Amino acid sequence: MIFEMRTYDLKPRTLAEFIKRFGDAYEKRRRFSELTAFWHTEIGPLNQVIHVWPYKDLEERARIRAAAVKDGSWPPRTAEFIAAMRSDIILPWGDLPAPTPGKVGPFFEVRSYVYAAGELPKIQDAWAKALPNRLKFSPLVAFWYSELGELNRFVHIWPYQSLDQRMELRKRAIESGVWPPRLGQGDAAYSLITQETKIMLAAPFSPLQ
Repeated sequence: MIFEMRTYDLKPRTLAEFIKRFGDAYEKRRRFSELTAFWHTEIGPLNQVIHVWPYKDLEERARIRAAAVKDGSWPPRTAEFIAAMRSDIILPWGDLPAPTPGKVGPFFEVRSYVYAAGELPKIQDAWAKALPNRLKFSPLVAFWYSELGELNRFVHIWPYQSLDQRMELRKRAIESGVWPPRLGQGDAAYSLITQETKIMLAAPFSPLQ
C-alpha cells in the first residue's frame, strides 16, 4: 500500500470555505476511493491543510484519479484559495498497521523529519527498538517515509485528546528514558537535518477524527 499526502498552503481567511467546498465535492469523490484523513493546522504554519489518500499502488492511483476527473466530480472548486501545493508518495514503516477510521484525537501532532541521504536503515533500526516502549504511553496514528516528492523524509503522527495530555505524555515518555530513540551499544549513529512539528485538527468529513 502507498499513501499520497497532499499539502496545500491557503490564502488567509479562506480555510473555512475551502473545507466546505472540499467536503461537498468529496461526497461524490468518495465513490471512487476514500480518504485516510483530512487535517488543517491549529499550531504551526497557518492556513495549511493536509489530505491523505490510500492506494494499492501508483497504477491504482492514476486510474482512480482519472475516473474521478472524467466523472466531473473532481477536483473541488478551490483553486482560487490555494497559494502552494505539494504532493508526496509515502510508504508505511515496518509492520505498523495502517490508519483506520475512528475518533482518536481531536488533536494530531504531525512531526516531519528530514535525514541525511542513506541514513534510513540506521533510523529504522533505532526507532524499531524504541517504539514498542513509546507506544505504552500513547498510540501512533501513522509512521511513513517518503518515496516520491520530498526525499529523505519521514513522518510520524500522534493523536491526543488535549494539548495538556500531549505535554504530560511526552514528559512521562522522556523521563522514563524510552524516548526519543537512543542509540545503544553497537548501534550506528544517524544524522537528522531538520525537524518540524505542527498541531492539526480534523475536518468534519475526515475518517480520522
